[in-house]
Amino acid sequence: MRAHRLTLPVLAVAFAVVAAPLPGGAAESDAPGVEWVEVFSPDGTISRTPVPIAVEAAAAPEAVAADVVAVQETGPSDQRFDLVFVGDGYTSAELGAYHEHVVSKWTELSAVEPFKSYRQYFNVWQVDVVSAESGVDHDPTLGTDRDTALDMGFWCQGRDTQTERLLCVNQTKAVQFGALAPEADQVVALGNTAKYGGAGGGVATAAGANDQAGQIAVHELGHSIGGLADEYDYPYDRFGGTEPTEVNVTADPTGAKWAAHLGQASPDGGVVGAFEGARYYRFGLYRPTDNSIMRTLGREFNLVGRDAMVEAFEARVPELR
Repeated sequence: MRAHRLTLPVLAVAFAVVAAPLPGGAAESDAPGVEWVEVFSPDGTISRTPVPIAVEAAAAPEAVAADVVAVQETGPSDQRFDLVFVGDGYTSAELGAYHEHVVSKWTELSAVEPFKSYRQYFNVWQVDVVSAESGVDHDPTLGTDRDTALDMGFWCQGRDTQTERLLCVNQTKAVQFGALAPEADQVVALGNTAKYGGAGGGVATAAGANDQAGQIAVHELGHSIGGLADEYDYPYDRFGGTEPTEVNVTADPTGAKWAAHLGQASPDGGVVGAFEGARYYRFGLYRPTDNSIMRTLGREFNLVGRDAMVEAFEARVPELR
């Protein structure tokens, strides 16, 4: 492993996530002051929930310093996908455990196709963020506070007291520390906890010591690498917008968007067709198969999603063209 210590000059700014637009220009939430966060359940189901927007202060410039460890380095960053792990709630004495958690999550991710076949085109970085105290906020109970570098906590840092497993992070700080790596195509924040939890977003989160939580990174890289839409159908009823741009969802009930694959066996165990319910709508949008990783954790990508991922790999890595 190669380690080097970097510091990054940053400005102290406030940061907030806004509601994402849906096809047709509709706002994802009619309520002001909320953001929608992906929630991952222990049974693998995925949903979205609104939480109050957090105004996040950046870390002071002098605080953004950490060792960066190359867990896997296979080539120049401009010709690879760079996956960057940042840790929260790990003291200096617990960095060994943090490294084990990073390796475990990368091992789980790279066992899923097409990551398995394209593993050698990834750089994986571990940023050794050191916290003053061990653990994360609201663990084991709501109201438990810990002094950590990235402010991770269950119940989405106390903003959503209905969803215990929603493990949120100060995304501004996570991005600051992630930027210490040579490049960061996707940042994953690991919390020092064995309690199941995670969240999706610009920075994905997962419980470092929980064996199930690595699937969250698989799903999130489907978004960031393949540009794939979510295929679950919560929380809206009927879609009435324009045709989505993502390759794995359509408003056409014939599934003509992926006509080349119709009727073919899919890696996720299904057969490619047009299954109603996708991109947060129960009706009016269709997905290629019944149940892929973009709908439920622990699954494989369907044939349409896998092709999109491979195309993204080939576009990024010159030697694959």
